[in-house]
Amino acid sequence: MKKLVYIFFVAIIFNSCSEYQKALKSQSIADKFKMGEMLFEEGKYNKANRLFVQIVPKYRGKPQAEKLMYMYSRTFYEMRDYYTANYQFERFVSAYPESEKVEEAAFLAAKSYYHLSPIYTKEQKETIEAIDKLQSFINSYPSSELVAEANVLVKELDHKLEKKAFEIAKQYNKIGPYTRDYQAAIKAFDNFLVNFPGSSFREEAMFYRLDSAYKLAVNSVAWKIKERSENALAFYNQFIKAFPNSQRLGETETMREELKALLENINTKS
Repeated sequence: MKKLVYIFFVAIIFNSCSEYQKALKSQSIADKFKMGEMLFEEGKYNKANRLFVQIVPKYRGKPQAEKLMYMYSRTFYEMRDYYTANYQFERFVSAYPESEKVEEAAFLAAKSYYHLSPIYTKEQKETIEAIDKLQSFINSYPSSELVAEANVLVKELDHKLEKKAFEIAKQYNKIGPYTRDYQAAIKAFDNFLVNFPGSSFREEAMFYRLDSAYKLAVNSVAWKIKERSENALAFYNQFIKAFPNSQRLGETETMREELKALLENINTKS
């Protein structure tokens, strides 16, 4: 019995492959459409795409063109060809603004760029474009059920940009010992705090800004110590005001005492 069942399924698969090959070679665009639609519904997107590629130009202006173009665009998305998916979905939105699939198409066009966003250590061109496209979707379809997911994706992408900016600033403070650039670190953390005021990295950014200013002061030439120590103490005051219960208070208190000692020494000499 098991052998008969196996033979039956093999026959079905063989027949299916045979029908697919027949459709590929057929001159009938209707046959290709029908087979492509069936394969699409079965989740066989690669095969469906091969058929759709052959007939898309021939369906322009026809009643079934809208359905075909939606399926065609989706096959690229499901095949993870996100650049092409974005392009095809945006064409669909432009060509069929009244379609019942237009919201989904607009969302998937934007989400395609979300998938193209690289890890935070790399160039973030696609991340920025993804945020712009997702925000454009949110603005265009504020009542869509897909807005909640779009907002989640935007938040995730924003966090990636924050992490990259934070890590770049931190590198100026950490890489060394001879290549550390504390002035560049202070400036980078200043920019970070302005650009990402609600960041989850805010406490760490303010700490490392203080740490950079402290190290710049204690390693300064004599005539710059006073100005740089006062600047570091200002950062200290900002940090403890913003994070009075920080676990880094012990470290910051040690910096403050050393900075005050430097200023007292200068005052004593003068």
